[in-house]
Amino acid sequence: MAQEEFPPRPEVEDPGQLMSADGSKWPVSPDWKPVVDAFFASATGLKLLAFLRGRLEAGAVIFPPRPLRALELTPASQVRVVILGQDPYHGRGQGEGLAFSVAPGVALPPSLRNIFKELQRDLGTPPPKFPVPGGSLVNWATHGVLLINTCLTVEEGKPASHAGKGWEMLTDNVIRQVSGGDHAVVFMLWGAHAQSKRVLIDEARHKVLVANHPSPLSAMRGPLPFIGCGHFSQAREWRIAHPKA
Repeated sequence: MAQEEFPPRPEVEDPGQLMSADGSKWPVSPDWKPVVDAFFASATGLKLLAFLRGRLEAGAVIFPPRPLRALELTPASQVRVVILGQDPYHGRGQGEGLAFSVAPGVALPPSLRNIFKELQRDLGTPPPKFPVPGGSLVNWATHGVLLINTCLTVEEGKPASHAGKGWEMLTDNVIRQVSGGDHAVVFMLWGAHAQSKRVLIDEARHKVLVANHPSPLSAMRGPLPFIGCGHFSQAREWRIAHPKA
């Protein structure tokens, strides 16, 4: 779980915002394709795409440019840890399609700053170099950490503007697929929203860690403060104890 140096990855051209409501243009790992294709073929998925298309035609600026990037960078077969977020960042240039992650060189949002603070307190891992990788968690994603928001798009300056439009059906199914997969994983559920998805997880098989959200509004509050939760060391110890999980 440490923030490490990583080689550059070949990337498609990134315009910084969503340019099309064509789900087929959003790459995903092959083992995620069945759940993604089934969603976009469903009534809920078709309605969501129509909504996105309408908002783009109305001139809305929508982030991130690649909504399914978590499913692109972290194949289902490689998931070992799940960190669940709620909504993409709504500022221009911030989000990169991974929960809590921001593009290299972007100032760290308060929640991400607290995540790095707890990582250093818990494991002694120093803060990442700025500007690269900065707050980018791409290295986590490519090493088995599924950083998935429950809603995968948002409009500029309008937090939660796409909540309840259909993404939750897909991301619930992603959680179910991980829970029903052939290997056990660690779920880190920070805050009430993430913890509401606990019912989708088979806790007899998986390790579930809960704490307050890392936001400054709740990170230090009881009964389960994020700062001091020790989730990173607990996840590492559990993975060591379950090498074949």
